Amino acid sequence: MFRFSRNAITRACNLSIRRPEVIRHRRYASQAINQMLQLQQMEICADPPSRGLVVGVYADEEDKNDAGILTPTGWRYNVQKTHGRLLEVLRMSGPMPKRGETRLLFAVEPERVPYYSAVAVIGLGKECLGYNPYEVLDEQKEAIRRSVADACRILAELDTDRIEVENCGHAESAAEGAALGIWIYQELRDPKRRISVPSIDLYATKDEICDIEGWRIGLQKAAAQNLTRQLQEMPSNLLTPTAFAQNVVEVLCKSGVNVEVKVEGWAESQSMHAFLAVGKASCEPPIFLELSYYGTCAEERPIVLVGQGVTYDAGGLCLKEKQELFHMRGDMTGAAVVVATCRAVAGLRLPVNIRGLIPLCENVIGCNSFRPGDMVKSMNGKTIEVQCTDHEDVLVLADALLYGQNFCPKCIIDIGTCSGYMRQALDEAACGVFTNSEILWQQIKHASMHTGDRVWRFPLWNYYSKAVRAGGRSDVQNYGIGRGGRPCKAAAFLREFVPCGQWMHIDATNVMITRGDEFEYLREGMAGRPTRTLIEFIAQSICKDTAPKLNK
Repeated sequence: MFRFSRNAITRACNLSIRRPEVIRHRRYASQAINQMLQLQQMEICADPPSRGLVVGVYADEEDKNDAGILTPTGWRYNVQKTHGRLLEVLRMSGPMPKRGETRLLFAVEPERVPYYSAVAVIGLGKECLGYNPYEVLDEQKEAIRRSVADACRILAELDTDRIEVENCGHAESAAEGAALGIWIYQELRDPKRRISVPSIDLYATKDEICDIEGWRIGLQKAAAQNLTRQLQEMPSNLLTPTAFAQNVVEVLCKSGVNVEVKVEGWAESQSMHAFLAVGKASCEPPIFLELSYYGTCAEERPIVLVGQGVTYDAGGLCLKEKQELFHMRGDMTGAAVVVATCRAVAGLRLPVNIRGLIPLCENVIGCNSFRPGDMVKSMNGKTIEVQCTDHEDVLVLADALLYGQNFCPKCIIDIGTCSGYMRQALDEAACGVFTNSEILWQQIKHASMHTGDRVWRFPLWNYYSKAVRAGGRSDVQNYGIGRGGRPCKAAAFLREFVPCGQWMHIDATNVMITRGDEFEYLREGMAGRPTRTLIEFIAQSICKDTAPKLNK
């Protein structure tokens, strides 16, 4: 309730009364007093909106005079529930919202107690958006994700309990944007101080077809990426290799994925000396996880996923710089992506066999640290010269790649954070991909176009293989000669441990963290990429025609 002092009302009464020629000021003053007196008797409702609705509008972003066209679902809501008032108020509020923008409208329903107290109208750009071959991106799906996420975050800030989202032309993308946008890591905060997270659901009317299956798939993919973000964000003193294994058993065994936890003695029996050398300085014992999912007959050859699981990377004796150390709890991004992908594949019941391999350890300083100049031997007998202990990622992955050959796989895909120079190359735009198979590259590119989490291919030339073989004291070196091409040399090193078959290496170093200003559906912090792209890649690998289609 607004309150005004008696002195303020007296001053308003005395406005311009000494000059008779300004009567209009006295009339204005009397109107102001009447409004003040009315406001004193008025109760201002400050209850937060309990339900929110998200609908889309198409408009040309370059034309400020474009009147906009609501989506079919939005048009039905406009006619049936608001009797045309929604579109009328939207056009009166200014130019149509652009892609990624939201316009909030309150109480547009004529009923005294509206069912949706807040309606968020999101900009979807032009109706003709689709696959852009130059951007290697489906712009329509990405516009839906960005806009829906922005709207859901704004409604969540209003303490909205429930948000219903229309499909905006693609229910899967709408579900991804909504679920990714409202997620926030706050498990360690006081429950009383946590930010409220609303529930989300698909909005549909009785007279339209509801794509509930697409909505469910989108939620599964978003939940997988959020699981990756959750594991990345957990502090390294809580998520040790042992704790990581316990979390994986708890998460995956409920989903129908078998988990085998192998200890240090098993790794020694397998001659995984490169992997064991990295973790021997830590008091936390190394652990090797083997995940198995059978979605089809057991005789079908599996897809092998290898995830780098360095739960904290201090760089060893070659200590990292101070500003880098804070984010190194996320150096197990590859392991988190593999865990989340396996859970999503099981949840979607895809007819494919998956074998996940996750070597877990810590790379810290200790009395037993491995040193620059040390020689270690991998499972295949190759000797590796350790030039820099801060490039331990490839050592961890090498033995796991060799072990993956035992399953006669269709293909081997490893995910890791192997080179910080990826940030200079691509920033947050895309993951780096290195592969010896044109088929795998086309499949992962098509998958990334669909998910909006893009990838970009880097060379895997003999030039870089010679650089890591140049040392005369060993078979390979973990750093190589020369100053540049660090991501390519890391991939060339890993190639030495994949003797045959289709193989792909994904370097996610540059997309591990996000500033929070590039994608509306990702808050600042750990990004969880490229989880959705890997899930889509596996789903498309069992389909025949996955190539993107240009709009007519």
